Amino acid sequence: MRLATLLAWYSLIMESDRWLGLDLRHLIALKTIADEGSFGRAAERLGYTQSAISQQIATLERIVGLRLIDRPGGPRAISLTEAGRILLRHADAIQARILAAKADMSALEAGDAGRLRVGTFQSVGAKVIPQLLRSFSESHPQVEVVLRESQDEDELLEMIERGELDITFWTLPVLGSPFDTVELLRDPYVLVVPAGSPLTELKRTPTLKEIVLHPLVGFNQCRAMTHVDLQLTAAGRTPNYVFRSDNNGTVQGLVGAGVGISISPRLTVEEGDPSIAVVDLHGRLEPRVIGLVWHKDRHRSAASEAFVESAIAVCSELSAEAAAA
Repeated sequence: MRLATLLAWYSLIMESDRWLGLDLRHLIALKTIADEGSFGRAAERLGYTQSAISQQIATLERIVGLRLIDRPGGPRAISLTEAGRILLRHADAIQARILAAKADMSALEAGDAGRLRVGTFQSVGAKVIPQLLRSFSESHPQVEVVLRESQDEDELLEMIERGELDITFWTLPVLGSPFDTVELLRDPYVLVVPAGSPLTELKRTPTLKEIVLHPLVGFNQCRAMTHVDLQLTAAGRTPNYVFRSDNNGTVQGLVGAGVGISISPRLTVEEGDPSIAVVDLHGRLEPRVIGLVWHKDRHRSAASEAFVESAIAVCSELSAEAAAA
């Protein structure tokens, strides 16, 4: 009794798993026979022997459990049974899905499809991202770019390490591994002062010692500003920050209101604001270097590589425009 139960279970398992033996070539053989009207012509078209085609159909009929082809014999043409016609409709649908999958994989390999997760911060998001995404979307319309913005650049780098971002904008250099980088542009520092400030009347570039005599408005979480503060301190006096913010507009608004002056990367400044004036520092401070960062030990998609190329091209144009201005 126990053996009979096991055999019954085995029979049920074999019956349910029988379809797992179905192969794509079996369906292709069925479709080709239907198109050609004979086993011989189907074999010739597929490059098989006639016996190989017959074996594939026999296997398919065993899997399905039904006769799929009427073989009248003699000169009469073969034809599909009702079961064969039903299965052929499914075969056509399967073939269409396979061709669609092939097209999707080819597009993904070429960088023309998929999702790209990009980290960014405020000034890049305002001045670089719009032009970059417009250019990238024109050449790669099927790639979905998902932006993640953070005021804390270290958070963006952590997201790269955790695999939550594919690539991120960052202020270079990146210390330590496991990252690869590419430089995009150099963003010079400028002095932002209230409109009409005596600093705009100087016939020369103000020195760092002169700058630190004024109350300063600065940024909270900005890696590049730490380097600036060190240079100001080296000038002989600790900077007097009266206000700090994570928002570029807030910093500029406070300067325009006369609260203080600010040393800011040029990308953070809206120079059309009538309440402020911009004083070029002519290299008194080294510019911040903006680049892209990705994890060097993870696979880089073709879309990611194409995004880097687009970013280099767009930032080169922006740098040329800034130099001309």
